[in-house]
Amino acid sequence: MGKPSVKLVAASYTPDGAFPVKSCQHKSTSDHDRASYFKSAQWSADGTCLFTLSSANRICSYLLPSDLLEPHPQPVSLVPQGTLVLGDATNCFTPSPYFTLEHPSTHTILTASNDHPIHLHHAFPQPPDSAGSSSYPFPYDESPVATQPPPLASYRLIKHETEAYLPLTSLIWPSPGSHFICGTTNRIALFDATHPTPILEIPTIPSTRHIMKGGGVGMRGTVSALSQQPQSQDSTSTGVVAAGTWTRNLGLYDLHRAGSCVATWSLTQHTDTTVPGNNTSTTTAADGDGIGGKGVVQTAWSPCGRYLVVNERGSHGLLVYDLRGTNRLLATLTGRDADTNQRLSVDVFPGAESVGGFEVWAGTKHGGVVVYEGVGNTEGVVGPSWGWDTNEKRSGSAVGSTVMHLSGSVVATVSGSWKIADSSDDDTDSSDEGTDDDSDSETNGSEEEENTSDQEDDSEGEGGSDEDDSSSHSDSGPEMTTSKSERHERPNNGGYQSKVVMEGTSLRVWSIGSSNTAPIENDEREPDNEWHGELLTGL
Repeated sequence: MGKPSVKLVAASYTPDGAFPVKSCQHKSTSDHDRASYFKSAQWSADGTCLFTLSSANRICSYLLPSDLLEPHPQPVSLVPQGTLVLGDATNCFTPSPYFTLEHPSTHTILTASNDHPIHLHHAFPQPPDSAGSSSYPFPYDESPVATQPPPLASYRLIKHETEAYLPLTSLIWPSPGSHFICGTTNRIALFDATHPTPILEIPTIPSTRHIMKGGGVGMRGTVSALSQQPQSQDSTSTGVVAAGTWTRNLGLYDLHRAGSCVATWSLTQHTDTTVPGNNTSTTTAADGDGIGGKGVVQTAWSPCGRYLVVNERGSHGLLVYDLRGTNRLLATLTGRDADTNQRLSVDVFPGAESVGGFEVWAGTKHGGVVVYEGVGNTEGVVGPSWGWDTNEKRSGSAVGSTVMHLSGSVVATVSGSWKIADSSDDDTDSSDEGTDDDSDSETNGSEEEENTSDQEDDSEGEGGSDEDDSSSHSDSGPEMTTSKSERHERPNNGGYQSKVVMEGTSLRVWSIGSSNTAPIENDEREPDNEWHGELLTGL
């Protein structure tokens, strides 16, 4: 099967839409430094819209033109039709699973921010109005107050002893849309969309009061990733929810059986060792490719519901588990450089009939995208089938999201990251040590999370409860520890000022052809982000 052609058909370079953030007052080392960048993207359920999240906590809604795939002299410039400003840092948002462009009542988005309820917003809010009924203060904007319509609904997940909002680190809204699921520290909550409080709370460990914090039973840690098993055509799947934690644990939960735990296991044994030179064992062929990992950022089910793809930060690959009864590691997808604390999400898509299996599309920290075809057909170590560069240079900014359109002929990518500029010599370092809004707390790793949890739980004493007090320690935002200005200027060990600058950022939409060519022209509107169309077929 020949390598497909990839053509840039649309792009946007303004991650904040109608609410640009005030430029950071620091020395720039590049013409295209920006105060914020695109973090992630998602398609609407009907494939007509793209939703993006920026590092400045803006959600932009893009309506793609109907003639997107028709010939154009230059890539179409995308302009957001709606911009939603969140009150605090977040990595959790999801559009409604029943989104239909023809029905405005379905144009809704769920968002979860620190120290706030879960909010249901309209995806295309009206422009700001000085007479608006709801206002949010944004200290980094040119204007101290921006107004937008109030949320359509609010949902509360609180610690009952203190009535503080628990920090939400994962959120999914599966079809048909009557319920949604969120994760926090040692807990998964199921909400009915018509009820303001959870109808079911599932502790992932037996108790947080015990000195062993669960005694090794269950899945301890902040639930950082959630995904629900899709319903297969043969009706063998049961809608099991796969959860992952920053402590590198995985768990399967059946919400149809009152949240009963199906299985839990650790990823450490599969990622931290080295495979022997010629291992042919079917049970350990994929074990321990030394791909590393610092915590689960995403779990993704295969379209058939039989396999689970596990995506970790600080990793050089992906893990694929066969969940048909054995829960064994089937394959390790290598050749993807994601050794960074930034969230780099992947997407899965049904494979071609001639190949079988399914496809995994994944971005890298250097601005590339790699594609794995026929996943599920082969055991052991599997390399990428092909890939391409999304930026002019191979050392471009990280690709935070790679999302496939339901048609299979279009894929969207968002790229952007931070880098550290040292004022002593204007040299720049890699952004690996903290590129995402949640990296300040994430880089503490599993050990610090456990130590912090121990101190919090022990302090509850006899008056405590089985709920973990995690409201003051969140993996989803550095605002809990340092201000934005403090993060942009920090003295380094040599006494010089280290300053954070933004690398180039973009939202790009690509058409996927069938020929082994790259018929793409440079984007003259953004010369710093032009792409020369070189297919990475030598991976």
